[in-house]
Amino acid sequence: MKQVLQSYRTGELWLADVAPPNAAPLGARVRTRASLVSAGTEKAVMALAKKSLVGKARARPDLVRRVLQKARQEGIWATVEQVRQKLEVPIPMGYSAAGVIEDAVDCPGLAPGMRVAIAGAGYAAHAEMNWVPRNLIVPLPAGVSFAEGACATVGSIALQGVRKSEIRLGDRVVVIGMGLIGNLCAQLAAASGARVFAYDLSKDKVALGIATGCSAGSADPATVVDEVLAFSDGHGADTVIIAASASGNSQPMQLAVDLARLGGKIVVVGDVGMDVPRNEAYTKELEVRLSMSYGPGRYDATYEERGQDYPYAHVRYTEQRNLQSFLEAVEDGRVDLQPLLTHSFGIDQALDAYTMLQTGSEPYIGVVLTYGDSDDPELQLPSAPRPASSAASRAATSVRKVSGRVGIGMIGAGSYMRSQLLGPLKQADVDLVGVVNRTGASAKLAEDEGGFSWSSTDADRLFEDPSVHAVFIGTRHRLHAEMTIRALKAGKHVFVEKPLTLSEAELAEVARVQAETGLYIQVGTNRRHSPYTTAVHEAFGHRADPLAITYRINAGRIPKDHWLRDPDEGGGRIIGEGVHFVDWCQAAVGQPITRVIAVPGTGGPTSLPEDTFCCVLTFADGSLATILYAADGSRALEKERIEVFGLGQSFTIDNWTAGKHYSGAGSKSPKVGRGMHKGVPEQIAAFVQSIRTGTPVVPVDVTLHVQHATLAAAATFADGIPREVSWPRPGAASDDTEAPAEDAE
Repeated sequence: MKQVLQSYRTGELWLADVAPPNAAPLGARVRTRASLVSAGTEKAVMALAKKSLVGKARARPDLVRRVLQKARQEGIWATVEQVRQKLEVPIPMGYSAAGVIEDAVDCPGLAPGMRVAIAGAGYAAHAEMNWVPRNLIVPLPAGVSFAEGACATVGSIALQGVRKSEIRLGDRVVVIGMGLIGNLCAQLAAASGARVFAYDLSKDKVALGIATGCSAGSADPATVVDEVLAFSDGHGADTVIIAASASGNSQPMQLAVDLARLGGKIVVVGDVGMDVPRNEAYTKELEVRLSMSYGPGRYDATYEERGQDYPYAHVRYTEQRNLQSFLEAVEDGRVDLQPLLTHSFGIDQALDAYTMLQTGSEPYIGVVLTYGDSDDPELQLPSAPRPASSAASRAATSVRKVSGRVGIGMIGAGSYMRSQLLGPLKQADVDLVGVVNRTGASAKLAEDEGGFSWSSTDADRLFEDPSVHAVFIGTRHRLHAEMTIRALKAGKHVFVEKPLTLSEAELAEVARVQAETGLYIQVGTNRRHSPYTTAVHEAFGHRADPLAITYRINAGRIPKDHWLRDPDEGGGRIIGEGVHFVDWCQAAVGQPITRVIAVPGTGGPTSLPEDTFCCVLTFADGSLATILYAADGSRALEKERIEVFGLGQSFTIDNWTAGKHYSGAGSKSPKVGRGMHKGVPEQIAAFVQSIRTGTPVVPVDVTLHVQHATLAAAATFADGIPREVSWPRPGAASDDTEAPAEDAE
């Protein structure tokens, strides 16, 4: 399918040919018929992308601070590489569109063939097919065309601004910036009972504002204050809505303060500087409100990605309900889009539309891209209102080996998979066959970066390809077990990013299928492969006495709505991330874990209790490990520190960049080299070696045991009762007994 993409590194725009998105739960695939080019937002994105690195840094100092902090923690070169990877990811342009539902999964009220408006950056893109979460989809009213429906997201941004204004009948309202969103703000304010004054430096836009319902207007910055005083009977505006696009420029805000009455409101809808002149705003006792895009639900992953609606009685107007309200206003004639949609381009000519925006060769306001038959009246601008293997069971100490060259496939093409795994895979002398991702653009990027033979959004293609011997899985956590089982049944070895599963039931099924197929599973718990870990083994050698380990992780906070916190999506931080540290402790001790308990922290206003926890592991030889995972520490402190004690010796590892072995009266540092050594390249080499030789570097039973121990630790959160941990395989049957029934509890 065709899709408009942009390079954030160079600013280049291109019309790409990418694979269409897959159908997925809690959303629908929509065949796009029209999409709106949001001139202000998309021009700003293009302008930022075209800046040099210095220019980008000046424009986004918030990101610079994060990069510098990361460099202090992880090193300059690692940070530079991560920034480069981010810059290489193409930006899907567009966020407001309309079309026809192709298929829908878990979407009550939505069905194939239904005409809909769709919203959301990364979802309602300029692409022939989009997958959109259900809360960002609304049916198109019968009297609203696709071209008009494509305006719904932008219209909802304007509507949310008007709602934040709390306009009452008779209010005097000034709108600063009469582009598309500003004009819609003005129309909606007028429809709410206000008298509206339009201000823009363009006389034509002011005139258009008056033609679409404003009572007065001005394009003269020298006289506008006096004109607004006259318009408001000498008092000033009850509300000033700033809809201008002037990133970093506070002049619109300063003007708004001048135009507002004593006790008035300023509502910020556009991207402007926020330097408020305090004295003037103080003496007027002004209220400044920010309007968050197109309404409640925006930036909330629970609402947008996982489809959980807000209660109607408590949040009357959400993103979705704003979309619906705006389309109803269009249908009823209270909003007139006819004079605002000035240009239309077929998707094949999309780049011409962006050239027009950048050069200003023609005056424009609303620019629509169309898909399909250009003669379709609904696209016209409004003239008025694979098979499973059945190999015998094998012992977990050996797996089926691959003869000849190893063909690799990858599912999930996020920045970690591309930046951390592609390089080591290229050095492993394997054939990179195919890469699959939810979005075709990212799959294509991984294809180009890694040198894969093909890319797709269809995982079945990878499972059915006989040249693929092993699959790397890097999806979100909820799909890890499912994809692992499908890959094993398709006869593929599996490298899966942590965690392997989110539940004991999933783990039992993975163990059963692996035993039947004799294929290898390795989890991306890379730290056991670090050269620092090797140095620990060398330091303590063959021992009879137990070890004591403390492992401290200064993890940092994540947003409360982060998908990792969702038990069904990410498993929470103890399962989603804690398995890394449980695995390392097991690797360092080299013995089965026999008992676990984890105690959650108390939490606070910006964190959840489970974000901070202390986990205690006991081992078969009497060793003891304590894992402290802290979410509320300073980012100035390195992320990880390990201390190992035993045999009259100690060993420390500081953030995988330094280590020291203390023995007798002295100490020495292992010869590891500069930089951070978390074991990522070594784990890839270990995986390839394992499937080439049929002898796992990490036995599958160990992998399953560590996952079982981590799940058991998470289960102790609820009651504080320690759990015994089974070995070697959770739920495994002996050779002469049947496996017990699976228990999800």
